[in-house]
Amino acid sequence: MTKISKNRKLALSKYDSSKSYSLDEAAKILKDITKTKFDSSIDISIRLGVDPRKANQMVRGSVSLPHGTGKTMRVLVLCTPDKEAEAKAAGADHVGLDEYIEKIKGGWTDVDVIITMPSVMGKVGALGRVLGPRGLMPNPKTGTVTMEIGKAVTDAKGGKIDFKVDKAGVVHALIAKASFDSSKIAENANELLQTIVKMKPSSAKGTYVRSIFMSSTMSPSVEIDTKIVA
Repeated sequence: MTKISKNRKLALSKYDSSKSYSLDEAAKILKDITKTKFDSSIDISIRLGVDPRKANQMVRGSVSLPHGTGKTMRVLVLCTPDKEAEAKAAGADHVGLDEYIEKIKGGWTDVDVIITMPSVMGKVGALGRVLGPRGLMPNPKTGTVTMEIGKAVTDAKGGKIDFKVDKAGVVHALIAKASFDSSKIAENANELLQTIVKMKPSSAKGTYVRSIFMSSTMSPSVEIDTKIVA
């Protein structure tokens, strides 16, 4: 039998783990039970009633969180020389093309978001084996393949996150930091949930949002009442 740590026992004593809560209640609970010495991340996991193996049931997109994620996003822009100034002015951390493509081929992926242009996707597409498993592959659906380079960089720096349902039908996303006010945590979570609800595939049958859990780094998870998105 797995031994439960003293901190985990204390955290579990502060709420009913068999009960589901509203977003506001869950955010307050997480702030109360998070005791790490660093500013923990707040994550949400949403299990959907879709079959990701079917192309017409893939749920993938992006959303701009009203209060950002609290995380400093490192942005790489792969573009032609005429767009480099625009990318740098918007705050991109790395800007270039061929030299970064070679670095990535060598295993370098020290960034959080990669933005590129349609005209260079031929070169970027060859990086799929490296970038795909890390969730870094640019995609028009998430706004990371665009001619509006400056706007894409600003959005990424300002709290825009990409999400994609995994093989198990679950969307995982970082939505805040534990230092945020509970109301801001709840509002960020709600923005993501409402976006996912709007993206329900017409071919998905039965219950769409099956379960929602929110947790912070090293904390137990808190179940969210799915009625909030019904």
